[in-house]
Amino acid sequence: MLSITNLLMQRGTWQRTYNLQLATGQIVTLQGRSGVGKSALLAAIAGLEQPVSGVMTWQGQSLLELPLEKRPVSMLFQEYNLFEHLSVWQNLQVGLVWTADTIASIQAAASQLEIKDKLQAWPSDLSGGQRQRVALLRTLLRPEPLVLLDEPFAELDNVTREKAILWVRETAQQTGKTVLLVTHQDEDVQRLADTNIVLKMSIESNNNEKNIHHP
Repeated sequence: MLSITNLLMQRGTWQRTYNLQLATGQIVTLQGRSGVGKSALLAAIAGLEQPVSGVMTWQGQSLLELPLEKRPVSMLFQEYNLFEHLSVWQNLQVGLVWTADTIASIQAAASQLEIKDKLQAWPSDLSGGQRQRVALLRTLLRPEPLVLLDEPFAELDNVTREKAILWVRETAQQTGKTVLLVTHQDEDVQRLADTNIVLKMSIESNNNEKNIHHP
């Protein structure tokens, strides 16, 4: 279980406080208007930003005590973070234990996501949607049990989006991964989520903004 209690994030005068729990193996979508702090929460879980205070644990162990590289987290950024000097196939090898099963998993996923013919291409030769699918594949196939996805289907057309959603759900269920996914699309929630959390802002008496959530 991922448990977050009174986690305070601050960027200058911007402040948000988070309280939520994700059961192991759940797929949870995260919604809310721009600026409410969705991406900031993912960054805190991944270790990219440090909170001011609060408690955050995974399976009972404090994540705040772990450096970024030791956290059990795989994250897909909106920028996709592909290595431009590596082929798609080489990009997909990053962070994976290379076995016959791994190769078979990559090939099957690439076929389902319709990028199998791009495995030998360079990232610069890919469209935005193809880059997104490569990064999505790499993120889900990594061994870390906690997956963070920030708008993972944003550049996909409706047909490809449906295939990607199906693949994410099947892969997460088969591997027992816990997924937290930021999306603005209600159809993503309906097709993918076990639980949906909507971040909202309430104004306290001291005029500081505080995040609350409603499953």
